[in-house]
Amino acid sequence: MYKQAQKGFTLIELMIVIAIIGILAAVAVPQYGQYTKRAKFAEVISATNEVKTAISVCLQEENDMDSCNSAAELRGVQDHSSSHPAAQVDKIEISSGGAITATGSSQVDSATYIVTPTYTAATSTLEWAVTGTCDGSNSSVTSVVMCKHTPTSP
Repeated sequence: MYKQAQKGFTLIELMIVIAIIGILAAVAVPQYGQYTKRAKFAEVISATNEVKTAISVCLQEENDMDSCNSAAELRGVQDHSSSHPAAQVDKIEISSGGAITATGSSQVDSATYIVTPTYTAATSTLEWAVTGTCDGSNSSVTSVVMCKHTPTSP
């Protein structure tokens, strides 16, 4: 007599596979959520590039930071202080001293990305310091990289 060959999976094999899938899903789903927020926040960061370039050009022409404090003083830059310049950006504001504040949409927790220029007239150098908030609150972080949804390079 010969034995009949086993067909299909046993219950324990199926339970092990389901447990493995559950563990992978528990890790992958939150990571994917953070990945999509980082991708969306990258749009907030890149939205400031136009203004940063315009401030750099203005400083080369005027050699004075006070002449480069608003969209009206910067050629080619639209005023986005109350409009949506990009899908993930609620507004971009330029404050005195040339600081640029980009406020993200609710899909990135209304986080802000703030770049503040430091201009040294003697050497004609312009450096940007990055700060912001992670969730639209007033609790500032010294580096927006500390936010979970922020890309590592500005």
